[in-house]
This record gives sequence, C-alpha cells and structure tokens, in this order.
Amino acid sequence: METSKKVKQQKKKVLLMGKSGAGKSSMRSIIFSNHVAKDVRRLGATIDVDKKRVKFLGNLLLDIWDCGGQDAFTESYLTSQKSYVFGDVGVLIYVFDVESSDFTDGARGNSDRDLQTYGSIISALDEYSPNARIFTLVHKMDLVANEYRNEVIRSKTAAITARSGRFARTIGTYATSIWDETLYRAWGSIVNSLIPNLDIVEDGLKDLQRVTEAEEVVLFEQNTFLTVTRVSSEVGDENPRGDRYERLSNIIKTFKNSLSSYTESNSSHQFDSFTIKTGIFNLIINRLTYNTYVLVVFPPGEAELQCARLNILSAKDEFARIESVAEGADDDFRNLRGK
Repeated sequence: METSKKVKQQKKKVLLMGKSGAGKSSMRSIIFSNHVAKDVRRLGATIDVDKKRVKFLGNLLLDIWDCGGQDAFTESYLTSQKSYVFGDVGVLIYVFDVESSDFTDGARGNSDRDLQTYGSIISALDEYSPNARIFTLVHKMDLVANEYRNEVIRSKTAAITARSGRFARTIGTYATSIWDETLYRAWGSIVNSLIPNLDIVEDGLKDLQRVTEAEEVVLFEQNTFLTVTRVSSEVGDENPRGDRYERLSNIIKTFKNSLSSYTESNSSHQFDSFTIKTGIFNLIINRLTYNTYVLVVFPPGEAELQCARLNILSAKDEFARIESVAEGADDDFRNLRGK
C-alpha cells in the first residue's frame, strides 16, 4: 500500500559559525562534498555567508549557512544582519579551535575573546530562534597529545557551558578532528537530531533485524555515510568498540570516494552491495533506498547470506515508504504498520 498524501519537504536552517581558521569549511567539505582531509588545506577563507542546500533522506533539506569568522563579518552578523542571520534557525554548530590563544577563562590576563563572541551569538540566537538546538565542536584535537585530550575537552566543555545561557542544559559538545572518525560522530549526532519520524525508521530496522537474526543493523545516508540510526541484539550490544559506527562511516566513505576515482564517475552511487563472509559472521552493506544504505551483521553460512539478501530486497519497498513519511502522513503510515 502506498500513502497518497503529498510528501512535505522539511527545511532546517543550520548555522555553522566560529572564528576564522577554526576549520568550519573544511569539515563541511569532508562531510557533504566528498573532499578528503589532505585536500581541504587548499580551501580559502569563507567570505561573509556561504550557503549550501543539502538534501538528506529525501524530504529533509538542510540549508547550511557557513558564516565567515573574520571580526568584521561577525560584527555584521550581530548588528545589521542580526535578524537575517539568526532568524528561523534549527541548529547552530559553533566551532572552536582547540589551539586558539583567545579561548581562556580570562584568568592571568589572557584573552577570552572567543568565549565572549560565542556568548554574544548565543544571546542573538536566544532572541530570534529560542527553540534552536546548539552543538559546539572543539576542533583540531589531533594537535593535542593523547594523554591531555580528556582534560582539555573537559575544561573547554565547562567553559562553553558556562557561556551558553539557558541552552546550557541541552547543548552537545564534541571533540573533533578531520583526521579521524570523531568528525562523523559529531555530525552524525547533529543530523540525527533533525530527522523527523525517527521512531518509524527504527521500527523498520527492528523488523529487518528480527528476520535476519542480525547482531546489528545500521542505516547510513547514501552521500555522507553519516549514521542515521541503528538497532542491535543483545550480542551486538556487547561489542566493546563504542566508536565502531563512526569508524564505519569513515571507512566506507573513503572506499566510496576511491571507487569514484577509479571509475571516473561523479555519481553518488558507486556501489550497490558489498559482502564480507567469514567463519564468524556475515556482513552486507546494501543499497536500501535512493537515499540510504543498510549494513547488516548476522550469523555465518551461505544459507543465512542468501536469506539476508532476500530479506533486504523485500524490505526496500517498505523503507521507501518510511522515507517518504512527513507531516500530514504520519497517522496513516502508523496505521499501515499496525501502530
């Protein structure tokens, strides 16, 4: 059965802000434009506001406003462009350079200009978009020695929270680097917070996990390979690698980009299926819908592999319907699934 209601596209304005040189455009290019880390050094500074519209999961449109961080631009955002920049914001992503000499608590005569600017932006956001979500990224953490990273992120998180006003209780702060999977962990959490009807998507994954007897089922967005959501069995929950989803995002995105260079293709769909067979487990990464891939980890064996392939194929139509669910179609679709 197909719902006959017209899908309503949902637009979310995403502000990407921070000091010039903090790495905002670099991370955006890696996540949304298929750049690799070694190439982003060629990117120039952002001038004023660079807008990019990204289609995510079919009906979710992200209007990403990459705001130049030079002092003159920031002053303009907070004065003459205030309502234009901070109005109707769904998410603010604020990037701090971990090595900035202007990020301190103001003690010992050091500058806390980064935090002062952040506080002013929070005030403007509270005035024009009080329901916005805020995520802060402490970036370039690869420049901090491993033994000091936990203490650095703890102290900076405390300082950021103290300047976040009434948003302090809901703010999410992440340590990131373009050189590892931390970037995917942060952006995966950000995008996950914007996805409508996530519970319906998870119900569909649970059905697939049940019929395939899978340890884990993970849904990825097809272009960015950010994790949309995942479900797991009790066995899957015992996996000690808590960062495995972000690592998978990073590995698969790199693999997909490598295929593009070999096939000389600019298509965002360079492969339909990828299979690993071992004596311990089977793994399939398969195109599920136009906008998604699914990863399924399940018991070993040729019969199990063929059954899983058939079940994934059977699930494609349902997930295409799930993906199309938007405001106004929710009740009909929940009734269709027996909610």
